[in-house]
Amino acid sequence: MYNKRKKPINYLSVLLLVFSLFFTILSCNEVKKNTEVQVDKETPIAIEIPEYFLLRPEVEKAYGYSHAVKIGNAIKISGAVSMDDEGNPTAVGDLGQQMKNCYADLDKILKHYGCTFDDVIVENVFTTNMPLFLENAAYRNSIYTKQFPTGSWLGVKELAVPEFMIEIELEVHKSE
Repeated sequence: MYNKRKKPINYLSVLLLVFSLFFTILSCNEVKKNTEVQVDKETPIAIEIPEYFLLRPEVEKAYGYSHAVKIGNAIKISGAVSMDDEGNPTAVGDLGQQMKNCYADLDKILKHYGCTFDDVIVENVFTTNMPLFLENAAYRNSIYTKQFPTGSWLGVKELAVPEFMIEIELEVHKSE
């Protein structure tokens, strides 16, 4: 039987479709060639190995953290709290002194890496008593003498040990 609804084949459309597919395949091959050229010209990148620092090794091992780690020019420093070398809280009930003790520990870590507070780019402060922290915050003017870093001040319910009233963490960029 003859189907009257059958449309005649448009040879021009088929020819255009074949050429389109041909050029699409060619362009895909060209992209692949360009990609291969880029892969051949890759520059080797030095692998930066993290350098860990423990301020109080026994305490930090017991709590399961490293006080600082340096990768390349970036240094991340865990929150410093007011404690002695055995991990016992110091200056209990005195937020101002606890803050000074935190900055003293942070200064030791910065010096270990050949840095100062001028190299600090982020400072995050966690405190269990924000009004009292704000009363003592001017002390930071003696720490940051050139410029202040970015960061946040956060009021928190509690820190790792109930006697801790403040914890300060830093991020540092060590210039070459």
